[in-house]
Amino acid sequence: MRYSPELIVEKDENVYPPSDDSILLIGSFDVRAGEKILEIGCGSGIVSMHCALNGGIVVCGDINKKAVDLTKKNMALNSLDADVVVTDLYSDIHGKFDTIIFNLPYLPVKEEGDLALAWSGGDDGLGPLPGLISGAHDHLLPGGRLIVVVSSLMDKDALRSVLDGLAVKVLSELPLFFERLSVLEISL
Repeated sequence: MRYSPELIVEKDENVYPPSDDSILLIGSFDVRAGEKILEIGCGSGIVSMHCALNGGIVVCGDINKKAVDLTKKNMALNSLDADVVVTDLYSDIHGKFDTIIFNLPYLPVKEEGDLALAWSGGDDGLGPLPGLISGAHDHLLPGGRLIVVVSSLMDKDALRSVLDGLAVKVLSELPLFFERLSVLEISL
């Protein structure tokens, strides 16, 4: 997909705004018309909006209710459609999908608050990645894929352990001043 800067994206100080990692993620994969997509951690909705704009059938959610409200608003402002729910990973997700996307909270820090949920990945930076992978079996269609953003700041041994035995492909990378972001496609 190509990033579409013409989309209207309202912001909220309590919701993670579209950033370098969001734009990297959007440009890293393609969406087929009719593809069933689940985005966990939708934030402002920018990734889900691009998926819907490219013909995806989108369900998205966030643990932050303010993010869910903002995503609904941004979808409406752009005349796009998605089912948007409050969810902690898969807690309120029903159905199976071709693609599950998550711009993970990947920084190795422990911070609290609605906005910190978007970047605080705990001591190892993995955050909800282990739960995302283990729950994917119940939510991916045969041949489905997970697409996630990871950081070079994550604990490399812990990340290797979580991905052990899975088919992992690097879709794109972005070197930043203090870290390297990578978008991974994971097949179970």
